Amino acid sequence: MSTGTLLISAFRNSSGRPAEDVSLTVRQEDGRIISRSVTDASGRSEALIVETPSPESSLVPPTEPVNITTQPFAALNITARTPDGIETEITGTQVYSDTLSLQNIILPGQNDDISIPNPTIMGGVPEKIPENEVKRLPDAGGTVVLPQPVVPELIVVHAGVPSDDSAPNYTVGFTDYIKNVASSEIFATWPREAIKANVLAILSFTMNRVYTEWYRGKGYDFTITSSTAYDQAFVYGRNIFSEISEVVDEVFNLYITRPNIKQPLFTQYCDGVRVKRDGWLSQWGSKSLADSGLSAIQILRNYYGRDIIIREAERVQGIPLSFPGVLSIGSRGMAVRALQNQLNSISNNFPLIEKLAVDGIFGPKTARSVSTFQKIFNLPVTGSVNFPTWYRISNVYVAVERLAEN
Repeated sequence: MSTGTLLISAFRNSSGRPAEDVSLTVRQEDGRIISRSVTDASGRSEALIVETPSPESSLVPPTEPVNITTQPFAALNITARTPDGIETEITGTQVYSDTLSLQNIILPGQNDDISIPNPTIMGGVPEKIPENEVKRLPDAGGTVVLPQPVVPELIVVHAGVPSDDSAPNYTVGFTDYIKNVASSEIFATWPREAIKANVLAILSFTMNRVYTEWYRGKGYDFTITSSTAYDQAFVYGRNIFSEISEVVDEVFNLYITRPNIKQPLFTQYCDGVRVKRDGWLSQWGSKSLADSGLSAIQILRNYYGRDIIIREAERVQGIPLSFPGVLSIGSRGMAVRALQNQLNSISNNFPLIEKLAVDGIFGPKTARSVSTFQKIFNLPVTGSVNFPTWYRISNVYVAVERLAEN
């Protein structure tokens, strides 16, 4: 029997404040209840072990038609109910073999109920309309104002084709958007280098839209759409996967470009089975190349050309301080003081995080608070502060401070 793990976290109103004592009922697609639980002070459920299809079913291109007997994941339905009776239903949360599936639930959400479709790698979505990989920018009097590519704090996603005025817009954090797209596009069971190559393509695609102000320059009030004909798949409220989340946290400030080109490349991609295009990354092909031992950059160069390079964005918006280097027991200085101050603010919303003396000394107590933060936010629990942990703490701190101001 193959199994995967599901972890559910509940939050109040999109504010980031954890929702305690939320009753969770998890059902299989046939309606059979497999778990009942209640969220703790951090809004989290106990980890649930779920029986899944064998991992092989997500490691080869699927046959058609896909149905409940051939889909490569267990699909679960979740009902969340607060003590005061607010209820949300999520249909189709996906759990793969040997993966950790992370389902966040906002109570109440922008939609009362959420239905999660199959990943686009399984087919059944519109093909991408080809575009040039480098966009012609407006002149100095145009709408583009960014002096260099930056990682935005937020992305506004239009849930439909650009011309559909009835489709809602969702404002989400940049890394949350990238994790959502990758979880909606590919399988979390793939080799890490394949996941990384696909994430870098998604990042560069997105940052091209940001840098060129592609839609705002056309008079729209959003950054990007969820239509695969124009952009990338995004499903409001869907679950993501720890294996994908960790990769995004490591590389979210990187993008693909070429020498002497300022803007991120508009890195288009296709599944490589039903749709094949020269010069585009093949998703299934990237998996095969990773199986053969190629690194993410080697995979990307196989599709986009040997001259591509990976650059780091010069600025990450919404972050109080740049990453100072790894902090661990024995570290001292202003960066540690800033870390302690941020953890203390975060602990107002997440009381399991221990309050700290802001003394600039990284001792065992600071390490314990960091470990608790990492556990709550599904990061590798090390007790030290690396690049992903630093930026996640910064993001949560900024969100908590804004909440306190309202």
